[in-house]
Amino acid sequence: MTKEPVCIRENDLMTHARHVLRDKHLHSLPVLDSGGRVTGILDDHDILRLQSNTSDVTVNGYAHEFPLITPDMDVKDAAKELLNAKQHRAPVLNSSTDKTIAGIISDKDILHHAHLMKMHLRNVSQIMNTKVMTAYNDDPVSKVWGNMLEHNYSGIPVISYNDEVLGIVTRSNLIKAGFIRTGNRSADTHDSLSGDSPKVERVMSTPLYSISSTTPVSKAIKSLVDHNIGRICVTEDSRLVGMVDRFSLLKECLESPCLE
Repeated sequence: MTKEPVCIRENDLMTHARHVLRDKHLHSLPVLDSGGRVTGILDDHDILRLQSNTSDVTVNGYAHEFPLITPDMDVKDAAKELLNAKQHRAPVLNSSTDKTIAGIISDKDILHHAHLMKMHLRNVSQIMNTKVMTAYNDDPVSKVWGNMLEHNYSGIPVISYNDEVLGIVTRSNLIKAGFIRTGNRSADTHDSLSGDSPKVERVMSTPLYSISSTTPVSKAIKSLVDHNIGRICVTEDSRLVGMVDRFSLLKECLESPCLE
């Protein structure tokens, strides 16, 4: 786990939380009450829900629940808790009765410490998601913003009209660029207001890290850890054929001895 994580208070403004995430390059923030007890966690998906740049809404209205993880918990059990809660990271409490914070744990932390030599010999083709939502580089940011909210995606690959992969747009891209304030205006390209939204090509990340479908799962994990990314595209001849993310790789780790 990461000790002494950056935290925010329940009565902090959401606009302040957005600045903290952006400026410190974070994906989530534990939320504390006036007594220093953890009451929730705020992540970049919650930030995307913020529709106004001048909102007086406090963090308490957006923070969500988290699984109970304590410092003495087995890593494998912590991984199960994250997967069951469908959360990429969670605060670590000092105990089930002491709700003060001891640290924060993420699927990235767990994958980083996995014993990859103990992984089962399986290829990416056996676990990848082949039904991947994509965006075109000239799509409005508002459309991607809406899809991320609706489907809880953290990243969407950007392709050309020839189906070649060009890059990827993530929640962090949108928050960093400051374009998410226009996202609520239209999540539909047929809406006339969508023409006011910036294009995806202005915010997407390049170059795109990718692997082939024959790549061993252990190497896919290493690629995510080395590049500090949350998902990686699977390509053949520069065309997208699938995607693997931290959740799918963490599930694979639980089915092998690599977390023991």
